[in-house]
Formats: sequence, structure tokens, C-alpha cells
Amino acid sequence: MAVILLWPGALVIGFSLGLMGSGGSILTVPVLRYLLGQDEKVAIAGSLAIVGIIALAGSVSYIRERLVDWRTVVLFGVPGMAGTYSGAWASGYVSGTAQLGVFAVVMALAGYFMLKSGTCAARDAATGDPSQRRFWRIGADGVVVGVVTGFAGVGGGFLIVPALMALGGLPMVRAVATSLVIIAFKSLVGFIKYQDVLALQGHQLDYTVILSIAALGIAGSVAGAHTARQLPKEKLQRGFGVMLVIMGICIFSASLAQTVA
Repeated sequence: MAVILLWPGALVIGFSLGLMGSGGSILTVPVLRYLLGQDEKVAIAGSLAIVGIIALAGSVSYIRERLVDWRTVVLFGVPGMAGTYSGAWASGYVSGTAQLGVFAVVMALAGYFMLKSGTCAARDAATGDPSQRRFWRIGADGVVVGVVTGFAGVGGGFLIVPALMALGGLPMVRAVATSLVIIAFKSLVGFIKYQDVLALQGHQLDYTVILSIAALGIAGSVAGAHTARQLPKEKLQRGFGVMLVIMGICIFSASLAQTVA
């Protein structure tokens, strides 16, 4: 039954990444943890691999259309990769339950952030003066999002896209395209570091599951990218935000109950 449910879950993961440049890891960790019953750390490491592969594949069409802002990739992505490595290193010193609790909090906050800030970010991006872009803040945000990515296995697209719009002055489509490339790079760095964390604790990844979900996710990302050009982004963002808040509360409650037990 879990395997059957895994298929639509994988498609939704990819669809979310293709549609909004975010949401992949927010959905992947619960799928691996609760549908397949994987250990928290294994689920987080697997999520980084899956989301990285899907994001990379999803970025190809945007790269061909020259929608990726490569300067922003460097300004946000390089500090982000350093932050991701640090976050993955720190994860080796806490329990998987604690990581999942942090993940749930980040998920709920992400939903709130998307509900509250989506319209403001779009307005700032539309009215901002490109000559006044705060590049140092882009780099600082990259570090913070990177640490969250490495520690909780969250790709951070829900934070990256609004930041690129508000601070980088990018329109929605270019922000999504650029976000996918950044997510791919950060996820790769985090996944590499997690190999040390898993080895020390005697865990192993199931690469068959990772590649299967990634393959289905890529198909979903193609559909999501196509749909993104036809649907209103603000309504999608609000709906996704509500879902994140609800899922975050549920996962945090489950983690808290496990800790108490």
C-alpha cells in the first residue's frame, strides 16, 4: 500500500518544484518517513538527493530559455552551499526526532511566510530598482537558508523564491528558474556531507527508492513547469501555504508525541 501511495507522492513532489520552484523537500521528507517508515536522518539525506536531482532536471528547460540569473546563483548559491555543509555537519550532534521537529516548525513557518509575504515580495520585485539590489543580503539569506537545508533537509525554495524577488529584483518566472539551480547545488553539497553522518550512525540509503522517486518527480516537474505558465501564482502560493501550515502542525505533534513516549 505504501509503495502505491509513493507514486502520486513522487509526482506531487516534482510538480511542486516545477510549478513554484519550491516545496519538494517539504513533501519528500514526510513521504520517506511516514509512507516508507525510514529513519529520520535517512529520510532527510534521501530527500536532499531526490530534490537535487528533480531540481536539476527541472532547471534544464529554464536554462535553455535563458531565464536563470547566473549572477544571483553565485551570490546566493555559494554562501548557501557553505551554510548547507555546516547544517549537515551540525545534524550529526542531534537526534533524528529533534531534526524532524525543526523540520515541522520550518514547514509551518514556511506556510505562514508564503501566505503573508507572497504579495509583498511580488510588489517589491516589481517596484524595486535593480541598481539598489542588496547583494550582501542575498548572500546572508543564502547562508541562513543553507543551514536550514543541511540541518532539516529542506531545500528552501519557499524562502529562496521570495528573497530573489524582493532582494534580487527578479520577476517570478526568473526567480523560480534561478531557485531550481540553487536548490540543486545546495542539495548536492548537503547530500555529500550526510554520507559521513549516516556512516557514523550505521545507516544506509535505499538508492532504488531514491532513483524511483526522482524519476517520477522529474515527470511531475515537467508538468509543473508547463502549468506554471498558465495559472495565477498568488492563488497557488496561498493554497500551498495553507497545506504547509497544516502538515507542519501534524508532523510537529507526531514528533512531540514520540519524544514524550
